[in-house]
Formats: sequence, structure tokens, C-alpha cells
Amino acid sequence: MSKLWQARFFTTVNQLRDLPTTTAPEIAFAGRSNAGKSTAINILTNQKGLAFASKTPGRTQHINYFSIGGAHVGQHRKDALRLDEVEALLVDLPGYGYAEVSGSAKLHWQKLLGDYVQRRDQLAALVLIMDSRRPFTDLDIQMLEWFAPTGKPIHCILTKADKLNRNESTNALRKAQQMLASYVDEDGDGFPFTVQLFSALKRLGIDEANDKIIDLLGLVDVAPDPDAVLIDPVDADDAV
Repeated sequence: MSKLWQARFFTTVNQLRDLPTTTAPEIAFAGRSNAGKSTAINILTNQKGLAFASKTPGRTQHINYFSIGGAHVGQHRKDALRLDEVEALLVDLPGYGYAEVSGSAKLHWQKLLGDYVQRRDQLAALVLIMDSRRPFTDLDIQMLEWFAPTGKPIHCILTKADKLNRNESTNALRKAQQMLASYVDEDGDGFPFTVQLFSALKRLGIDEANDKIIDLLGLVDVAPDPDAVLIDPVDADDAV
């Protein structure tokens, strides 16, 4: 059973000043609206409604935190002992790329995302969710370029791979690897960027993504449970 299955809602914030005071490592999930971010989080945590997919993509503008370990109490409880027991945090960042939100909301949203990924010391890595059929949009590249100077890992998950045939999947992965390899630091060294294919519908790449996230958080998975029940990906919020 994956350690990620222990994830529980922790808190939600809309301002940097309200970020949790925990010191546990965080992994943030970012991606274009409708790329399948909510589904990926829900499948990886084996919880159908943990990450909420808005009926109007792009409207959710809060940073949502999910805790792993501890007593799973919200930060508002101010229970320092229990907060100290939190082993890690999964962070669901607002989806980006939809035009329905106002200009002022977009500016706030952009600053919130940029400041968080660039300045949050507890942030151990970024998981960038992209539709395998349309990866590396301008906004995806902006997120890469915001985060790359930190020198921390980025793991790209190419979702909806079931929509591609074998050749298309191979090409999508190869092109993504080439794209990521083109990013180098001032010494010409590559950044710690990795990429994989993923399909919630076909349950493709779930173990690979789980193992990568567990490793980046410095966690150790618990023993497998032979009686564990997996959620149905067909019912996941934005799986297609």
C-alpha cells in the first residue's frame, strides 16, 4: 500500500502569508487546467475526491495542502505536537490556462504560483502535469523556467496516454525527454528533470509516479496490502 494513500486534507490558502508553518518536505502538483491534475492526485492517493476538479476549469485559485502522516488535523487546530508528526505534504496548485477568470485574478494567481515555487524552502520538488497530446504549452514552459533556477527536481507526468497509440506514445516521451534535456545551468549541466507517461484510465505509470514521488519526499512505502481496494479511474474527476 502506498504511503500516498494516507493523504488527508490539511489546509487551503490564497495568500503566501498563510502558508503552513510546517517544516515537512512538500511536493507541488502544477499543470494546465484540464490536463488531468486532479485525477492524477486522486489516483495516486487512491481517493476519489481528495483533489477537487471544478466544474469550470481554471476557477479554483487556492493552494490546497494534503498531509501524509501524523493525525491529519488541519493547521487551524494549532496542535503543534500533531503538526510535528506530519511526514510530508502534497500541494495542489491552481490549474492555469483558462480565460474565464478576470485580469486581476490572473495577476494574483500568477504571482502566487511564481512566488510559491521560487521561494518556498520546504518545496522539495515539482510534479508538472501535462496532457501527453499537448505538452509544453507556453504556460508549462513558464512554470519550468520559474522553478529551474532553484536546482530542485521536476518530474513531468504526461497524462491521458491511453489516447495515443504505441508510436505516438514513444514519440511523445522522446520529444519530452529532448525538451527537458535542453535546459542546462550556467555551467552547461542539465537540471534534475524526469518524465513519464501516465494514464488513469489504463492505470499506466501509476507505480512509476508513486515511486518517484515517495523517493523525492524521502519517504518509505508501507508493506503492500493484498486486500487493498483501488478506486475506479473511470469515475475520477477529470479522467478522459
